[in-house]
Amino acid sequence: MKAPTPDSAAVSELARYLRPAGGGLYTVSTGRAEQLALQRTLYGAANEAEVDARWRAALAAIPTARVAILGIPSDCGAGLMRGAAYGPQGVREALLRVCPGWQGVASREGIVDVGDVFVIPHLLHDEMLSDGQRRTAAAALYGAAAAPDLPVAPLSIAERVVDRLLALNPKLRVFVLGGDHSVAWPVVAALARHTREPWAIVHPDAHTDLLPERLGVKYCFATWAYHANELLGRGGRLVQIGIRASGRDKAHWESTLGVRQFWADEVRARGEGVIDEVLAHLRAVGVRRVYLSNDIDATDAAAAPATGAPAADGLPVAFVRALIGRVGAEFPLLGADVVEVAPPLGPPDDARRTADVGAWYMLDSIAAMLGVAALTP
Repeated sequence: MKAPTPDSAAVSELARYLRPAGGGLYTVSTGRAEQLALQRTLYGAANEAEVDARWRAALAAIPTARVAILGIPSDCGAGLMRGAAYGPQGVREALLRVCPGWQGVASREGIVDVGDVFVIPHLLHDEMLSDGQRRTAAAALYGAAAAPDLPVAPLSIAERVVDRLLALNPKLRVFVLGGDHSVAWPVVAALARHTREPWAIVHPDAHTDLLPERLGVKYCFATWAYHANELLGRGGRLVQIGIRASGRDKAHWESTLGVRQFWADEVRARGEGVIDEVLAHLRAVGVRRVYLSNDIDATDAAAAPATGAPAADGLPVAFVRALIGRVGAEFPLLGADVVEVAPPLGPPDDARRTADVGAWYMLDSIAAMLGVAALTP
């Protein structure tokens, strides 16, 4: 038998960690019909076997793709209301509503949906697990003979996946659908190993997420930005926009951690002039590329209420969309995410409106990665 090429071996490894889009949440009954309906539409497939075949074809296309979409349906890192595990499915469903010709757009532009990290919903990061738990989780995910170094918790699997995606295609841009905001950490951790030019993170959020740990947990929704800022080397390379729910003031965060913040009241006062200031700051600190990490709760709760910690007096949708477009026009995007969309929270209309906003942010972010003004059928 012919030995697999390095690329085919890497694709086979990815297939161990992932499932077709919408399939990262384990279910054999409740919700499975909805998952399959989404998969059939996204992959243009008639049945489950065809979904699997077309998903594997998407994985095989990674070396020549321009953008990969990755879902991380984990909300074990949330600290308040959970429900963001359903964000990847909800935003993809909304994507098909707001962009009915999505399949043609993706094919034309070299966008592949590589699916979801397959999530054990009780786990968060491998560092938090005993050896015994890692062994039993690995056996459940990969089989009884699984190697002991295989990742098993969602954040650890996600980091391995992004690392492999970039090894297969160094020019690939990754768009991530969360999940709570902890899912940004494995993405930036992998990007740091593959990025040689100085880069920054632009981070719309109602909250700072700048705790070193929360209740003894190192990586979660409230800590990922602290560790990302340390990874970047501080120096104003983490830029936060829309902050308005914090136990400390702006001066504290900027003076102690070297972040740059633009609070929501500044946006209300100066509008898109704040974007001019963001761009000027990024130029001043000498970054060449940007990762955009977009918490839906940065957006005003009236427009995007279905999230774990909604906050009033937030950013207008038009401002966030302009921010994405203008940052992406000036600085190549290494990747981007939309996180904390939580469709189960609140009535159906709230879920639909929030997912639709997330889908527009997704389209804007991918367009910016591709260097185009908009993605149109």
